[in-house]
Amino acid sequence: MRTPLALALMFGLPFALTTHSAAQENDKSEAAYIRSMELKWTDSYRQRQVAMLASLLADDFVITIEDGSTYSKTGYISHSAEPGVHVEVAEMSDLKVRMHGNTAVVTGAYHERGDSNGKPYEYHDRLTDVWMKVGGKWQVVASHYSVPVK
Repeated sequence: MRTPLALALMFGLPFALTTHSAAQENDKSEAAYIRSMELKWTDSYRQRQVAMLASLLADDFVITIEDGSTYSKTGYISHSAEPGVHVEVAEMSDLKVRMHGNTAVVTGAYHERGDSNGKPYEYHDRLTDVWMKVGGKWQVVASHYSVPVK
């Protein structure tokens, strides 16, 4: 009885560890990709690249902003393309990506400065973004921004 168990452990354990290690490396690679896509999203927003925004957001995307309002993909893109809004600074920091299979949860800080219809504005937010990989393509399905308590 002990010999088969010992053999199973001797040969099975290295395989299990190798498989676990490969999965961790894949998660790190996917997390790095998601981080790069977050930065691409922010840059596309700042530069009003509507086509790029549309490709990054899932059709059922929803965003909740600081005042509790929610917008669909169409609403968010329409807001992003408003001619009266000029975004000077859009930057992210403290990004953390947590992988859960075909879902990634990103948390971090966001800073935006610009002018809206000639009036200056500045935001300092915390964010949570949820990305899903469907059909081999990563897209944002949900986003939430809130103002941290000082």
